[in-house]
Amino acid sequence: MTKLEFYGIDAMHLMKRDELLPGRLIVIEGTDGVGRSTQLNLLRPWLEGIGYAVVNTEMTRSVLVGSGLKQAKEGHTLGSITLSLFYATDFADRFESQILPALRAGFIVLTDRYIYSLIARAFVRGADLHWLRSIYGLALKPDAILYLNISLEELIPRVLQRGGFDYWESGMDMRLGSDLYESFINYQARLLIEYDRMMETYGFQSIDATLPVERVFEQLKQCIIPLLPHG
Repeated sequence: MTKLEFYGIDAMHLMKRDELLPGRLIVIEGTDGVGRSTQLNLLRPWLEGIGYAVVNTEMTRSVLVGSGLKQAKEGHTLGSITLSLFYATDFADRFESQILPALRAGFIVLTDRYIYSLIARAFVRGADLHWLRSIYGLALKPDAILYLNISLEELIPRVLQRGGFDYWESGMDMRLGSDLYESFINYQARLLIEYDRMMETYGFQSIDATLPVERVFEQLKQCIIPLLPHG
């Protein structure tokens, strides 16, 4: 059973007294372009193939605000506080309407990033850390946080091979460089520093993302297997 531990004291209103969650919450974390989607596309069929029901979720997939957030980002005009609140709303809606129901039903929930990326992104944009931790205090502590760890030097060619630099992934809203490339380097360097700080605070399990895809997948499997419910 998933232990009912939350990051904030106000989250228990979402739960019934003495409720147990038979599912498992597994987070795949990491910065932009590190290979999270590739690994999630391998993990789901593997888990289903050995008999587990699986639900995937990721940022901007909220029924309430997901499409609105995507549309708002297309204009490249969102302020940092508005962006943070948009993402917080997206997370809260997905948490209450997707993640918790799936855990109650005994599903394995695989989430492509969780509150950690949201906190890191907002923090490097100047948001107060205490405020960020308070708005994400409703989050349930996962069964595992599997962090795909990579250096900036290793990340850049991956992003180039993927098709180039994105406005928001490059932090262009923060004016960190004269072009997408320069801004990407400066923004991602800041994010990677925050992820490093979070590793100990939140108990990330670090996975070397520079390894071949198959080896990363095997390491993720070995982390997940001991968590799976049996019988």
